[in-house]
Amino acid sequence: MPVLPAQEEHRTAPDRIAGADPNHVLDALFVNAPLRDYGLRPRTNDYTLPVLGMAYIATYAQEVGGFNVGVLDAEAHGLGVEETARIVNSVRPRWVGMNLLAPTYEMSARIAAVLDPGIAVMVGGHHARAMPARILDDPRMGNLRALVIGEAETRVASLLADERHRAELPGVMWRDRLLGTHGAGIAHGDTAQWLGPDIDALPLVNRAFLPQDPYIAKDGRTEANIVGSRGCPYDCGFCGAAVSANPDVKIRARSPEGIVAELDHLNAAYGTTAYRFVDDLFLGAKRVIEPQMEAFTRHGIGDRYVWDATGRINVFARLDNTMHTTLKANGLREVALGIESGSNRVLVGMDKRITAEMTEDVTDRLLSHGINVKGYFILGYPGERQEDLDATVRHIHNLWALADRHPGKFRASVFEFRPYPGTPVWDTLIKAGHHPDTLLAYSDVDLTAEGADESMRTRDEFNFSVGIAFGTVPLPKLRATLAMLTREQHARNHMGAAA
Repeated sequence: MPVLPAQEEHRTAPDRIAGADPNHVLDALFVNAPLRDYGLRPRTNDYTLPVLGMAYIATYAQEVGGFNVGVLDAEAHGLGVEETARIVNSVRPRWVGMNLLAPTYEMSARIAAVLDPGIAVMVGGHHARAMPARILDDPRMGNLRALVIGEAETRVASLLADERHRAELPGVMWRDRLLGTHGAGIAHGDTAQWLGPDIDALPLVNRAFLPQDPYIAKDGRTEANIVGSRGCPYDCGFCGAAVSANPDVKIRARSPEGIVAELDHLNAAYGTTAYRFVDDLFLGAKRVIEPQMEAFTRHGIGDRYVWDATGRINVFARLDNTMHTTLKANGLREVALGIESGSNRVLVGMDKRITAEMTEDVTDRLLSHGINVKGYFILGYPGERQEDLDATVRHIHNLWALADRHPGKFRASVFEFRPYPGTPVWDTLIKAGHHPDTLLAYSDVDLTAEGADESMRTRDEFNFSVGIAFGTVPLPKLRATLAMLTREQHARNHMGAAA
């Protein structure tokens, strides 16, 4: 690995590390690995979502534990593997923490393999939960001292205080480097404080850990991302947050007053007037929506701010028009919906609990109230046929046509199906004869051959695949359809901006 001169290390490393005190030894550096090695092909997208989960852990360690910690978001900075490892080694933290996701695991393992052996490694995230034994046995993770399953704030702080605490921490695993066996912590007494901390008692995220949040959006507003809840009660086959994949996660929402307080805190500190709720539940359950909207109305949120959130189609189908009016009055700008397919047969296979007809009705009502809708779609889901793909294309065109008749706008975000370990469909694919190594062979896909280079610019890092056709539609045709839809959406965006 090339080594930069000492003065260059001193100049660049602190610039990349967010939230740490450079005048003291780092207790931990939390590293968000890049989706691909940008040292080989630079990223064209200039914005990525902030690592809020990692920032929560860093904030807790800093404010409650009193530790000097920082975040290195290699994805946000567009760093390659070598550059990421060089920065970590140059600052020599006691611990490095990594959030393991299936698409970034190889990047994380390659970084870990070249870290200074004096740096202890801890990992967590969906991939750590799904494949702990595989990770513990990976020789590139030779200095892995703690694998944390589930919400990690309290357990990470305990590990930073003393590594020996791991023996008493539930959901913490490690590999004995002498015996080659796996160890696991055994808690004494109540485990709730470790596995499901009170989210209303957690300190507000220190935005110093997030290099791109808050940020200036295209409309000129200062915007921030926020979490309103944890856990998801649904079991969509492709999703790592599926309830069957996370049996230990207690589903809970933050108090409405606590959320309002964070909105106002961010406004006072950064001048934010727009927010994006990134969790699954904020508009995903009526029992959450009603008290939140009562608080938003009481505090006049809609007079001061706008906000976006993810939602559930089956939940919106049960909301009356009065609630839609209330949501709009309270500042709701856009709802992101997991539509996924225009084929009811495929939707049943996904366990989405919705129909294409339900989606069109919900979208029509939202758009008529002036609420924008962003729809996510998956092409190539296992078992998908050509007629199913055709139904999805028609469905997207129908939703665009609805938007042309209403004040609200509709935009489609289309992805190729990728299998993730720990999801309900993963076991189905393994039972069907697919090998885990094959399903984990993620690689980036360049769709510019389809003439979609400009339209793909803002989603460059999301175009990756394992190179398997899980349905009957050949991959080249599937990708040509994806590029066509993305190109059409890009043209509609441009047309709307010109108008």
